[in-house]
Amino acid sequence: MSCDLSASLCLRVTAEHDPGALARVLERFQNLNVFPRKVSCELASTGEVHIRVDVSGLSEEMLSLITGKVAQVPCILNAYWHYL
Repeated sequence: MSCDLSASLCLRVTAEHDPGALARVLERFQNLNVFPRKVSCELASTGEVHIRVDVSGLSEEMLSLITGKVAQVPCILNAYWHYL
């Protein structure tokens, strides 16, 4: 299986209404010294927080590991990644 580090990937996260949710997601990238291409965060009318982190230069395996770690955070309801 080849690893295309030039591919653009997107992490999508749904979290409870917690002021620390965004920081907890972004710290996973900071720990790896990865600067996201784009980050967006929106508070939905349901009270959930929707976070999107676009990255490039990461392998699918690495983003899968990050996604798994993010999903373990108590305030996170759902986390997955996809190609852009």
